[in-house]
Amino acid sequence: MDLGENQLSALPESITQLHNLTSLDLSFNQPSALPESITQLHNLTTLYLGGNQLSALPESITQLHNLTTLNLSGNKLSALPESITQLHNLTTLYLRGNQLISPPQEVADQGINAIREYFRQLNEEGEDYLYEAKLLILGEGGAGKTTFANKIKNPKYELKEEDTTRGVDVIKWSFSIEKNREFTVNIWDFGGQEIYHATHQFFLTRRSLYALVADTRKEDTDFYYWLNAAELLSENSPLLIVNNEKQDRKKEIPIRLLQSQFSNIKDVLETNLATNAGLDKVRAEVEHQLKSLPHIGTPLPKTWVRVRTALEGEKRNYISLEEFLELCQQNGFSNPKDSLQLSGYLNDIGVFLHFQDDPILKRTVILKPRWGTDAVYKVLDNKKVLENRGLFTRADLESIWESAEYENMRDELLQLMMKFKLCYEIPNQKGSYIAPQLLTENQLAYEWDGNDNLLLRYSYKAFMPKGILTQLIVKRHKDIWDQKYVWKSGVVFEKNRTRAEVIEYYGKREIHMRVSGAHKKDLLVAVMDDLDEIHDSFKRLKYDKLIPCNCNECKNNQEPHFYLHETLLNFIEKRIDEIQCGKSGNMIHVRRLVDDIIGYRSEKEVEEMMAKKRQSQQRGGINVGDNFSGNIIVESNVENSFNRTNELNKALEELIDAVEKMSEKLPEEKAAEVLDDVQKLVDESKKEKPNPKWYNVSIEGLIKAADNLGEVGDRVIGLSKKVLSILTGGILKE
Repeated sequence: MDLGENQLSALPESITQLHNLTSLDLSFNQPSALPESITQLHNLTTLYLGGNQLSALPESITQLHNLTTLNLSGNKLSALPESITQLHNLTTLYLRGNQLISPPQEVADQGINAIREYFRQLNEEGEDYLYEAKLLILGEGGAGKTTFANKIKNPKYELKEEDTTRGVDVIKWSFSIEKNREFTVNIWDFGGQEIYHATHQFFLTRRSLYALVADTRKEDTDFYYWLNAAELLSENSPLLIVNNEKQDRKKEIPIRLLQSQFSNIKDVLETNLATNAGLDKVRAEVEHQLKSLPHIGTPLPKTWVRVRTALEGEKRNYISLEEFLELCQQNGFSNPKDSLQLSGYLNDIGVFLHFQDDPILKRTVILKPRWGTDAVYKVLDNKKVLENRGLFTRADLESIWESAEYENMRDELLQLMMKFKLCYEIPNQKGSYIAPQLLTENQLAYEWDGNDNLLLRYSYKAFMPKGILTQLIVKRHKDIWDQKYVWKSGVVFEKNRTRAEVIEYYGKREIHMRVSGAHKKDLLVAVMDDLDEIHDSFKRLKYDKLIPCNCNECKNNQEPHFYLHETLLNFIEKRIDEIQCGKSGNMIHVRRLVDDIIGYRSEKEVEEMMAKKRQSQQRGGINVGDNFSGNIIVESNVENSFNRTNELNKALEELIDAVEKMSEKLPEEKAAEVLDDVQKLVDESKKEKPNPKWYNVSIEGLIKAADNLGEVGDRVIGLSKKVLSILTGGILKE
């Protein structure tokens, strides 16, 4: 039964007579509480409640014991009842777009199994509280950010000429709160130079307080860039604007105008860091906003707090994962999975860096984030690397990272740069790397066949984050046509006798793509998918995808009329066949417009694509599953539902090969099991409608078998997830 989008505030009691009802959709209505009558529908397996105004769930939800899928995305939930863990058949839970505090959002994002583990630990270990948060300081270079950070920590700090912040500086600060407790603050001071902007997305986290420092003397603060960046990347975390009145020069900021556009701005504060005028008020407001962060005061298992306290006394820059797990065990942890859940939480709130999804970096917990970021920016700031337009070698790294603190960690630090998409290894030049942020601004001339091109454009609304193109360059570096044809704002890819030119016009907030050659659609869709995956990493980025007109006047025109992709999809859904070209005035067939670019094959495929689009809207775009220890998130992506047969076949072939190699390292009985799993996966994948129940079981078996087997196991895990991504039409994130 689909009752979505009907403005319902209540359900009729008679609905309880539908004893055999298994699926109920109440998305995008107006209830502020879950109707008790729903709990009498004992046969429900699927319940969609997304996009409503629910502020709480009743304990009686446990009566829906057959529930396997529950959508609660886009509500106003701050807490989940522990009773939700008693829904033993529940495997899929959508929670995106709430304001969860208990369990912490970082735990809830991992799915229902992680939520069960969290409540189990609370019950077994008892609860305690962790008073810790991040204060992130943004602003232009020379605005006084470093001075502000030091003044917040110590008002008696004497003003001096500060060195330019290289990347990120991290300062510890604490202040006393009630019950003789200390509130610990990790102050992250960001370098304001352009080169560092592209890396901000890796550090601007939610559950943090932001301070935008503006220099009233220079009047060079790009308020809209910084406010957009903070709002987008931090999921609307609170922000203070701090006017540093250098030489007592005042500057009025249109606070009401800015607050009408950015709801996260809490206040505009004025201070003179040279004289400390207004500093007491600023420090008091910073403390108030930190104590008001939603996660402060959230009950956590006592073991979590004990481990965090133990880490406070650790002087080393990093420890191995084994040492971290041992530390957890010494402080009461009995299950390594619980320790990894804590690691994810501490990573999210800025205590340390631990990338559990990376086969190299997962083996190291970076206790001092500044140590890691300093190492990264030593490369980007190196004179030789700058002169070589971003080119460096392993020999260069040995020189740059020559001190003892880096000597045994060069592989991990290089992997950290790759993780942040700050560099890539040049194909066929092993040991040589490029940092694309440092590439030349100049585009070399090259011949281009302008006939019968496929065109695509992205237009960003209000704000375009920096670094989108450089991330794409790193992501697809193996397909770069020639290293001569990649520059700071553009690149030409070549694959299968086909070339794709991608150019970023940052001032216009646009990315233009044109493709020429034998397999235009395949390459365009591949690059488009990569761009969409990068866009998804920004959570709330708003942009339009533009499809060119294919009428006679526009067909071979490099500046045709463009249509909004979303408009064309809506026309297809409503079965409107034609749309008018804005240049020629001709009426154009909508399906052919889309088919020319992406290539739908049949009416059936279009129906499936639109069904996926509707489902994505219902569930808030995210499917949190727990088939793999509660750590894999599958995000809906409409574009990925297009023709993937060839990609699936290729991925399965690679997976079979990887599993066969892995089986050589396993005992005979275990090897037989994994070979059986991969065969079942292949058999199920070849069906017209693969059953998720069966291919999920097979993939889970492969991933469990591959864990802790080094590179050969990591390859099986990666390919298994890729196959799942193709089967679900989604993008996997860990």
